[in-house]
Amino acid sequence: MDYLPENNSRYKDVAYWDERYTTEQCYDWLGGFSKFQHILKKFVKKEDSILILGCGNSSMSGDMYSAGYHTIANIDYSSVCIRTMSARYSHCPGMTWHQMDVRQLSFPDSSFDVILEKATLDAIMVNEKTPWEVSPQTACSIHQALTEISRCLKRGGRFVSVTFAQPFFRKRLYARTEYKWSIKHQSYGEGFEYFVYVMTKGEKLSSEDAALEKKLLQDTESPPPRITTITNDDKEDFLSNIDL
Repeated sequence: MDYLPENNSRYKDVAYWDERYTTEQCYDWLGGFSKFQHILKKFVKKEDSILILGCGNSSMSGDMYSAGYHTIANIDYSSVCIRTMSARYSHCPGMTWHQMDVRQLSFPDSSFDVILEKATLDAIMVNEKTPWEVSPQTACSIHQALTEISRCLKRGGRFVSVTFAQPFFRKRLYARTEYKWSIKHQSYGEGFEYFVYVMTKGEKLSSEDAALEKKLLQDTESPPPRITTITNDDKEDFLSNIDL
C-alpha cells in the first residue's frame, strides 16, 4: 500500500487509517520517543497514570513502557489500530487500548496524571492552510478536544503536546482560562525544530499568556500577513503543509 493519500483531507478519514494500519507496522510522527525523552522525564513520573491520544502504530507507548512508565492507556479512533496494538503489547500489564475519539473521551473526570499527544492535534487541523483563518469546524473540534483533556486531568496533572507548531501559533490554541492550566514549552530536534508544550492543570496562565488570550478575544482586525514555516524532510509532509 502507498501510505501517502491523494490529498491531505484523507488524514481525517478513519477508513484511510483502518486500511493503512492493516499493513503498516510502525510510523513515528516527529521522531521517536528517544528524541524528546530528556524533556519528558522532567514532567512525567514513572508512577504517573498516563493517557496517550491518537496512539496510532507508533512505538512511543512501547518505548515508554520499556523506560519504566507502566500505567499507560492508549486511544485511537481506528479499530484496526487498537486491535493490532493491543495484540502487539499483550505482554505488558498496565498497558490498555481503547477505540475512542479525542473529542469525546469516555474516562471519568480527573482520571490521569498525564495526557500526552504527538501530532494528533496537528492531524485534526490537516485542512487548515493558515493559523489566522482556522475554519469554525476545526476550531470547534480543537476546543472539544482540549476541553475533554482538561476534564480528564487531575489537579496538578500535565497535558503534554508534541508538535512542529511554533509557540507564536500554538499558544493561540492553548491560552484559554477555561482550560484551567498554565503553559510552558521546550524544543528538540536538529535541522528542524519540534516543540513540547506542557500545560499544568490548576495553575493560572502567566501574565503574558493571559494578555494573549485577552488580545485574541478582542482582536477583530484583519489578520497579519501569513508566516511560512520551514519545510521538513518527513516523507509524509502534511504537518508542514498545515503551516501552524
